[in-house]
Amino acid sequence: MFATILRDPDAAKKLLDTIADSPTGRRSISRLARTCKAICEPALDVLWRELDSLLPLVALFPNNLLKRTRRPGLGLIKAPSPEDWDRLLEYGKRVRRITYSEASSVISPAVFATISDHSPVSYILPNLQQLIWKVENTAALEASTLFMNPELQSLVLEIGHRVPKLDAYLSKVCSLTQLTAFSFTSPTTLPQNFTDLLRSQNTLEKLSLVAPGALSRQIGHWAASLPALHSLELDLTGRSVIAVEGFFDDIIPSGANTPSDTTSNSSILSGDEIDFTEIRKSSLRLTGDLRNGGVFADLQHVALTGETANIAVFLKHITSQLTSLELVIEDPPEMTDWQDLSFIICDHFGGSLRSLRITATGSSRFSELVRSTSRAGDPTSRHLPLQYLTSLACLVRLEIDLPESTLFRDEDLQCLAKACPNLEMLKLCPMARFSATSGPGLSLEGVSVLTTNCRRLHTLWLVIDARRGSEETLASLEVSSRSLLRLHVGHSAVSDPLHTTILLSHLAPHLEILKWFHEKNRPGFVEAHALGWQKVSDWLPHLQDVRLMERARVAAMEKPKVVTKDQSVDATDKRTYVNKFAHVRPKTSERATQSTPSLVDRMTQVKPDLLSVFVDATPRCVETQVDATPQVCHKSVGAEPMKADAGVDATPPTVKRQDDIHHDEKPSPFFHRYDFHAIPSVFPTVFGLLAFTYRIFLTYPLAIPKHVLDKSLSMLHAEKANGDEPSRESHELQDSSSCSTTTELLDRDIPPVCL
Repeated sequence: MFATILRDPDAAKKLLDTIADSPTGRRSISRLARTCKAICEPALDVLWRELDSLLPLVALFPNNLLKRTRRPGLGLIKAPSPEDWDRLLEYGKRVRRITYSEASSVISPAVFATISDHSPVSYILPNLQQLIWKVENTAALEASTLFMNPELQSLVLEIGHRVPKLDAYLSKVCSLTQLTAFSFTSPTTLPQNFTDLLRSQNTLEKLSLVAPGALSRQIGHWAASLPALHSLELDLTGRSVIAVEGFFDDIIPSGANTPSDTTSNSSILSGDEIDFTEIRKSSLRLTGDLRNGGVFADLQHVALTGETANIAVFLKHITSQLTSLELVIEDPPEMTDWQDLSFIICDHFGGSLRSLRITATGSSRFSELVRSTSRAGDPTSRHLPLQYLTSLACLVRLEIDLPESTLFRDEDLQCLAKACPNLEMLKLCPMARFSATSGPGLSLEGVSVLTTNCRRLHTLWLVIDARRGSEETLASLEVSSRSLLRLHVGHSAVSDPLHTTILLSHLAPHLEILKWFHEKNRPGFVEAHALGWQKVSDWLPHLQDVRLMERARVAAMEKPKVVTKDQSVDATDKRTYVNKFAHVRPKTSERATQSTPSLVDRMTQVKPDLLSVFVDATPRCVETQVDATPQVCHKSVGAEPMKADAGVDATPPTVKRQDDIHHDEKPSPFFHRYDFHAIPSVFPTVFGLLAFTYRIFLTYPLAIPKHVLDKSLSMLHAEKANGDEPSRESHELQDSSSCSTTTELLDRDIPPVCL
């Protein structure tokens, strides 16, 4: 069965919500989340959905950052790093509703500064839907903007008197949010441009204004212009009837216009004279000539606080079909005002009202608290008649909880049972205390009227005097209710537990829960009554079983038996003819039905879903290695000099005498070593000789190898050994195909041979 519940998310959510509503529900859900992994996430969602303080969120920071681990609200000792926010942001996504109260002094203002300066995201509670902020100064009020995200739907502000200016704050709130519910409570007057600041909040469905200036005509005109408004809460305490009607001045036409209305009043009346406008309105309202327009056509729920007369005047102007009405009145109310209020409720909303709740103001409860704690004697109780509630056919829930008007009678229950046949839940001052002399005005037998006429009644809270029932009541089966399941009797009196059990088992044979006040420290506790109801609770189940068994047997015995009988019937056909004339004229009737369709103007705000996409435009870089090593080729070049073998005549030349030389020849140093026939071949090689000299004396200063000389000498010795005669002829270089002249040898880099 448990696994089946987990497969259905809706069923699991309803189960967890039911557990959370129990007295120790949050602790049970916390243990359940730590016990089962399958249900951990749904349990955490329910556990963190509504927080009544910021303390659980601050405690999610690491312990080394907190000033005091057991008191995390004192703040942090240093700025948190982005990793320190992970747990807070994870659980912050589950929060849907959070409350902050400055009066508790649990959270230090330094926590808000830390969130504002070091938060890694714009909103630490991105899914927050309802924010309740109760502050006394401007700094704490400004801190509420840290939690206003675009998903916020409801904002409840309770501001003290030390917040003088609200214009800038309200303007910022309207720029950050688009609300569907707004509640403002403050002892200071609303800003003059309040309606202009909230003009953009045209999607409001719930509006609550409890502050001076909330009944101005500008507020009334702005509230009536909200197209989706279906819940309105106002405070009428301490205001006059004229001020209450002024709320509708710009909505409802002022009345029948006459020539005197536009000429004489505006020009004749001065500031010191009496203005008859309100008197004329009242007279037109009494005669029925005041034209009333439709006011708050879609309004379904109204909550009003103040005097009964002011509430009655306000409800006169509401023309919508209300389904829920909450009234906080001054207790005790004036009987005439209470009568007018009852008649207006039944006349205007009798066909649509399903829930009516009437409680007392704080000042009335404080006065009752002072009387109960002082030694003034027994508490005072006043009668609140219910016979003025004449027709509430659709009413399902009725709650009346007043501190002083706590006395009701059986006649009131009779009127209530007749006016509200579909009643399912009824509470009539369940906390009331009565003195030992007076006692409650209701009896257990008087409840039989409700069990007879209200066949859907399942919950009943009231203080009764449980006396013995009459024989007529015990003999009637119509007073027995099959729907009554829960009964809370509070400080009810019981004198005879046995007879009380007998009567209660007859009225509610299917009753499951019976409760009463058994705390000894509660004011008004009477130990004898508590012991008596304990006995009733112990005996009741057994008597209920007996009742049901007896009724089941009686129902089985009372089944009708089919009786058969033989009888002869004369079936002869007899005909009788009678001549009669009848003038038949059909009866016709004309009826006209006017059908006017109900038109509803609704505005739908469409917000396109925007998606922010970040594109990485960084160019792709690819690292590639290129081998840039230069290719080196090793080549060898033969540089051996070309050698030529030539015969050299090493015979020393013959010394010529001086006289053998012709006198016409001039002696020259150039010709003293060479023959005359070699002179023609020497001139062309002048430049070659210069190059040869450059290489010999500069490039190859010592390059003449020794083995050339040795070879030359060896060749000389070889010629002598062969018997060759030394030749006296001067040897000349022979022409060859490879080297013809010395110039060609020099051009080919062949080193010449020194002769």
